[in-house]
This record gives sequence, structure tokens and C-alpha cells, in this order.
Amino acid sequence: MQELNPKEIFKKVLHHKKVEKVPVCSATQTGILELMELSGAFWPEANYNAEKMASLALAGHELAGFENVRVPFCCTVLAETLGCTVAKGAVDMQPYVIDFPYKEKKDLRQLKLPENLLESPRTTPVLNAVELLQEKVGEEIPVLAGVVGPAGLSLMLAGIRNYLMWFMTSPESVETLLESCTEACIEYANALLARGADAIVLIDSEAGPDILAPEMLKTSILPKYQKICKKIEGPKILHMCGDASAVLSPLSKVGFEGISIEEKVSVRAAREIVGNRVALIGNVSPSDTLLTKGPVLIKKEAKACLADGIDILAPGCGLAPMTPLKNVKALVEARDEYYIEPTPQKQT
Repeated sequence: MQELNPKEIFKKVLHHKKVEKVPVCSATQTGILELMELSGAFWPEANYNAEKMASLALAGHELAGFENVRVPFCCTVLAETLGCTVAKGAVDMQPYVIDFPYKEKKDLRQLKLPENLLESPRTTPVLNAVELLQEKVGEEIPVLAGVVGPAGLSLMLAGIRNYLMWFMTSPESVETLLESCTEACIEYANALLARGADAIVLIDSEAGPDILAPEMLKTSILPKYQKICKKIEGPKILHMCGDASAVLSPLSKVGFEGISIEEKVSVRAAREIVGNRVALIGNVSPSDTLLTKGPVLIKKEAKACLADGIDILAPGCGLAPMTPLKNVKALVEARDEYYIEPTPQKQT
């Protein structure tokens, strides 16, 4: 029987089919300093230049061992396109929002999606990088594209104080923001898929229980997710930082093919909650483990994820720039060792 390539394996997992080995991917950002040095593609340029962005993403596969490529490396692409002021960051710092356009509710009267959403100085390089990556990896390696979700975008556009306060005092303002941001996400995500992305990663931690009460997610955010899942024309993975355990059940029913969880969520408990409705992705700690510990402890944590039933072994969130390359490589090593070690440790 012909051996499946990483893209075929990735697609099987998202369709809830069994594979011989769990893939090792990253649903979140993969840019680390060692990869920048080896590829010659450094931040901040690699966040704004398509060729550099593609080169750094490809290094995550070719040099670090991830069985996918993933762009971009920051969460400010749509935010800046929709009106936020963004600092470019540095070689060891991602771009970040320094000012936002909707400081008062009356400012929302001016809220309108730009006609050139897909031609902005931020969206254009990502779209081009996806096309370049698709040309380079062809049908062998899955290309993942990250898009900040409607909750995250709303927070950046209104500031965290307004975002939280308006949920309580001005739900119509929140609805206006969320609806516009949802439309932006859908338009951008479909363009990324058309240019060659194999899956969209919706990053929306600002909808999670660390920020919003679960009731607010159910009433305000879930309808937007249902719309996103209906209108985005390809596989969708939701990434949510923090302990999302309290909302995993409703999140697993709206139409995402996968959910990416961080280490605060128990993989075993998450599997009990979501069953086989979605693929679980994660959740080796990027800060406590991949950044600060060595390969031995990394492998221990990774193998525990595998034993507990993770579907795609991955960092629980984006890699810190100072993460050692040898530590990232240890993820693939852990997966390979897991499948040749004695079986009692494996989930039954």
C-alpha cells in the first residue's frame, strides 16, 4: 500500500479518520530566531515581505520538522487593515497594536469594511506567501493560514476596556463590531484558501472563558462562528488560548474540523467532552516546556499528549522567538519514539 504524504495524513485527521501516526504540526506561529538565522528571513521584514514570510515558514518544515507550513507570524494583519495603528516589532518581537480606531460608540458609525481588504499592505504579503508556499510544497505538505477571529479583532479595534464594557452596557455596539469583523474574516479566509491554503486557523482567544463569560460566548460569539463555518469554503481550525474546557462542548458543534488547545486544557478531559466531533490539536506548552526545558522533558510531555488521545501533536500556542531549535525538533522525535515503544503507556 502506498504511504500517505503529510498533506494526505493531515486531511484524514481533520476528517476524523484513523492514521498510523499522529502528525506533528503547528497551528500557531513558528518563527524562532534560529530559523530566521538559518533561512535568512528575519522579523520584522518576514512579517511584511511575502518571499521572506514564505522562506521562514518553509524553514519550520524543512529545518524544524513540522509536517506543515504556517503563515503569518503575528496577529495584526486584519487589525491594521481595518484601522489599528501597529508597531512593526523587532527581530525578537511580533508586530503589536499601539492605537485603535473605535474609542467611543459613536465612532462605530464610521465602521465599514475597506473595499481593498485583500489588497492592503498587510493582507497582500500573506496572500502572496500562501501562493508561494503552495508552489513550493505542492501536494505534499499542508499549508495553514492564520486569521484572527471576530472576537479578537473586535477587541483590537475597540480596545479591551470598551470590548468588555460594551458587552454589558451596549450589546448593539458589540454586535456591530462582531458582524463587521466576521465578514472581514470570511472574505480574507476564502481568499487565502483560493490562493492555496489547505486550512484556516481562526485565532480567537478573546472569545474564551479567560476573558468572556461562557454565556456571552454562547449568545454573541457562537452565531458568528456558525456563520464563519458555513461560509468559509475549506477546513477550519479554531485556536483558543487559556482554559477553554468550559466551552469546548458548544465549540465542537458549530462546524470546525479541529480545535487547537493550550496546555491548561487536559487532553484526556477534552476528548471526553468533544468525542469525535472535532480533531484535537496541541498541547505541549510553548513557554513552560518548549522554551525553557530540554528534549527529555519535552518528549515526556509530548508522549503524554499522545497517550491521552491528541489527534495532531503541536505546540499549545505560538512559539516564543528564543525557543531552541533542538527543542522543536524533539516533538517529531517524541512522536516517532512513541510508536516504537512498548504499548502499555498508550491510551486504550
